[in-house]
Amino acid sequence: MQIEKKDIRALSKDQLREFFVANNDKAFRGNQVYEWLWSKGAHSFDDMTNVAKPTRAMLENNFVINHIKVDTMQRSTDGTVKNAVRLHDGLVVESVLIPTDTRTTACVSSQVGCSLDCNFCATARLKRMRNLEPGEIYDQVIAIDKESRLYHNHPLSNIVFMGMGEPLMNYNNVIKAIDMITSSEGLGMSPKRIMVSTSGIPKMIKKMADDDVKFKLAVSLHSAIDEVRARIMPFSKNFPLKDLREALEYWYRKTKSKISYEYVVWKGINDDKASVDALVKFCKYVPCKVNLIEYNPIDDGEFQQASEESIMTYIKALENIGVVVKVRRSRGKDIDAACGQLANKEG
Repeated sequence: MQIEKKDIRALSKDQLREFFVANNDKAFRGNQVYEWLWSKGAHSFDDMTNVAKPTRAMLENNFVINHIKVDTMQRSTDGTVKNAVRLHDGLVVESVLIPTDTRTTACVSSQVGCSLDCNFCATARLKRMRNLEPGEIYDQVIAIDKESRLYHNHPLSNIVFMGMGEPLMNYNNVIKAIDMITSSEGLGMSPKRIMVSTSGIPKMIKKMADDDVKFKLAVSLHSAIDEVRARIMPFSKNFPLKDLREALEYWYRKTKSKISYEYVVWKGINDDKASVDALVKFCKYVPCKVNLIEYNPIDDGEFQQASEESIMTYIKALENIGVVVKVRRSRGKDIDAACGQLANKEG
């Protein structure tokens, strides 16, 4: 019976050093291999040219490197790039490169499928198969950074966790990936250029605050009325808005970091005065900004884009209380570049 090899990227640098010492080699070999795995993005042990061949063979016998593979890449006329990313076990997730005149943003996935059941989201129709490993999240960013340099002549500038999956339901792996992305031994990106978007899990929002994370927080709100939100996102019945509000107030007290609300306005669902008034009230609790998102319909069902008039009503009401509002237009329409459902914007 063949023993399944462990992905070597699951080991910390100290664990790699200990492995080499236990195998009668020098501890510094662990440093070399760690650098190849993360800073240099080695896809195989044979790439590690300053490591002796017998040592590489030993690594091959004990470990694998479960790198992603960009299966198909589609480029939009507006510069958006959508990647279908194949994982080592054959499963596929999406990541998207979203360019503007001044920056490029990577929208990355954190789960295969999704743990939640948002009715408007294409990913929610796929059952959650598994969480992504830290290396698989990191690899998506590396791939998009290369595409940013190739097609837009500058490195990746921002990352949003708004692809497939609920990041806070894969918290430990997402945090490990961000730690490596922001590490000088990884990409060295500032955490202030990273935004994690959640559908709103109060206890995990509080945990992030307690963990003193430095990245930004976005919340997929879509309604500040419990009954309407439950229609849009049925799981939210377990997380009423009063609990979410309390968690967000806690977050702000601990981090002093402004929250972004992601908000799609749908015809006949949340385009009425009561919905506008409820959002205005909710925005007064914690310093925030609002991203109103153009919706990409996934079928001819109940979720359809609201009128421009409805969008303007929201904008005027929010600006009247001093809230910064941005309207995020859909990107990459010609390649259907919806990452989750909220990645059709830059961060």
